[in-house]
Parts: sequence; structure tokens; C-alpha cells
Amino acid sequence: MTSDDVPIGRRVASWRVRRSMTQQMLADRLRRSKSWVDKIERGARTLDRYSVIQELAHVLRVEPEVLLGQPRSTPAGTPDGVDDIRAALARYGIAQAPPQTDELRRQVGHAWLTYQHAHYGQLVRVLPGLLDTAQGAQKPDLLVQAYRITSSLLVKLGEADLGWLAADRAMSAAGDDPILAATAAISVAQALRASNRDPLALTAALTAANRITTTSARLGDHEVDGPHEDQTGRQPHDRRGGGRVAPQWSAGEWAVGGTLLVQAALAAAGCGDTRRADEMIGRAAGIAAGLRGYDDPHRTSFGPVAVEVARVVVAALRGDADEALQRHAVIVRREGWRRLPAEYRGAYLVDVARAYLRLGDLRGAARALVDADSVAPAEVRCRPLARTVIADVARAQPAPAGVARLATLVGLTR
Repeated sequence: MTSDDVPIGRRVASWRVRRSMTQQMLADRLRRSKSWVDKIERGARTLDRYSVIQELAHVLRVEPEVLLGQPRSTPAGTPDGVDDIRAALARYGIAQAPPQTDELRRQVGHAWLTYQHAHYGQLVRVLPGLLDTAQGAQKPDLLVQAYRITSSLLVKLGEADLGWLAADRAMSAAGDDPILAATAAISVAQALRASNRDPLALTAALTAANRITTTSARLGDHEVDGPHEDQTGRQPHDRRGGGRVAPQWSAGEWAVGGTLLVQAALAAAGCGDTRRADEMIGRAAGIAAGLRGYDDPHRTSFGPVAVEVARVVVAALRGDADEALQRHAVIVRREGWRRLPAEYRGAYLVDVARAYLRLGDLRGAARALVDADSVAPAEVRCRPLARTVIADVARAQPAPAGVARLATLVGLTR
């Protein structure tokens, strides 16, 4: 598949015609203008948001991968190429001809899509060149994004320490920009949690969240329920007194704060501090409740369903099997569940499998693994963490349905 955006638009047009829909009909179902559809199909408008591609796919009754022209099959095993990424990170001081900003932005957008669709083998091959280009361009926003993508992928592939290095580079590249620094802190917290450094992850996430979700008071002293639009649809408010809270933040930036609170909650749960974990989840829920239809410019996937996903993981970590199971059953039936990126859903299902395994529920763990493989095969077949879970579940005699097949796919059977 080429990374050019025009073929995506052409696929949209082709499937629209196959579904006997006019541009106006498609626009109406998407609640957009006919002009927007026309620009997408002609390639005059970039189509690089996962949520938009997924919405188009839903209306056209196809999988997002069909519009992207990406194959569903995923080979087992950690993709080769991590050493090339490590070498690219070591070249950050090498000067080169600066690329065109628009082209670099397009490349970063494509890398995000590749990550969100869990095509990790493809991303491993793309990232070294993208890092070289972004490091040469020295555009802070794009450099931070390139480092964040790199960190997220490395964490997936079991390279948490190298992922932390990339996240730390993102933090340095952010400079004095508070929002860029906050987005980088998300990656820092994720990498620290993956390294079993939950106390450090909690500090990093909560410190960054404080800067986004509070003004005069620190988050630990006064609770702010989150952004709530006024009649103009612009300024967030504090529900308690009706006063304005950080009016400079957009909905997408509030989503960064909410994501940091989710990371803080997960880290607190990892530390065994369930009271603080529940508190952070509650505050994140307050922010999510006030967000409506934002464009997710910072690639957080934050929203009410993401908060509920975190509640499940937190409940499982504290050993409350009944609550985790009940919440999980509700989440996967919600419409918002399907709108989460494949990577996000697959990773969550692997976490659910781990939680079930800790609770001794092998059948629940098996179901979660099989579901994860159907949503995002690379989450199961390429991640060392998932291989460990599969191995533990497969030891049962007899092994739960579906797990024996997965064990064979990832090379765990003789």
C-alpha cells in the first residue's frame, strides 16, 4: 500500500458507488457537507484521523483496513528492526536537509494511523526514517509526535527502557509548550508503568495533569469536575461555582489532561493505592462527561469509554473480579467501544486477559485473548507480554478454546 492519501479517497468513492450512494447521501449520513466528501474523494483534503476513517467505514459497511488498503493478516513474533530505531534515536544531533513541513506532517499522520491500526511490523520499518526526518526538521510539535509514536511502539514490543528514552526526548522537544509537554508526559507515564516503575509513573502523570486540569489550586487539594461548554460552545467551567477554569484550553487539550489522570489512576492501582486510583478515575470521568465531538488532535482516544476501560483495569488490579467482569461486559456492548482504535481495544483486551489470569479465571483470559486477536492481531502475536499470557493460559489441561491455536501461531507449542 502506498502511504499517499489520494488512494484512500478513491477507495471511499469506489465503495460509495458500490453502496449506491451519492456524495450528498454520504455527506448526510456523516453529518458533513457534500463539499467535504468531494474533497476527500479527490484527495484535496487529508484523511488522516482514525475516528473519521472509522466513521466512513461504518457508513460504507466495510472495515477501516479496506479503505486503507491494509492487509489483516499479521505474522507472529516481534518485528525485526528495533535496532534500526535505536540507531535513529542515536542520530538525533545529525544535521540534514530540512524537509517540507507539510510532507513531514503527512508522514507523522500516516505513522499515527499505522500505530492505531496495530500494524507494528510496518511501523517498525517506517520509524527510523521518520525519526531522521523529524529530528532534522526540528519542528517541536511534529518531533514530539514522532517520539511519542516511537515510545508507544517500543513499549508494545517489550523495549520499555528504550521507550522511556524516546518519551524523555519528547519531553525535551516540547520545551516550554505546556500542551506538548503534557502529551509527552503521557508517553513517559506509559513507559514507566511498563518498566514496573508505578510510583514514578504516578508522579509524572499527576504532575502534568495538575498543570492542565487546575489553575490556582493543585489537583490534590481541590476537585475540578472538568470542562463544560457554555452557550457559545467554547469555554469550560467549574461546576461548583460557575467560574471559568483554564479557559485557554480547548476540548482536545482537556482530553490530554483526562488521559494523564487515567495514567495516574492506573499507576496508583499498580502501587496498590486504590483510593487514589478511584479518585483519579472520577476526575477523569468528570472531564470526559464535558467533552463532545472534539477532533482528538493529540491522539489520546480519550472519552467516556476510555475512562470505563480504565475502571475495569483498576478494578481487576485491586482484585475485585465481580466489578471488573460486570463493567467489561457493559463496555464491549457500547457503541463507543467500536470507535476506539484497534490498537487501544486490543491492548485493553490483553490487559483484561492478564487481570483474569491473576484472578485465576482461565476461561475469561482465553476469551479476552481470542477477542484481542480478532481486533488487533499484532497485539497478541507481536507483543512479548501477550505471549507470556498465552503461555500461562495454555498450560491448563485442557487448554481453553482458541488459546491452543494462538499458542501455535506464536510458536509456543512443540
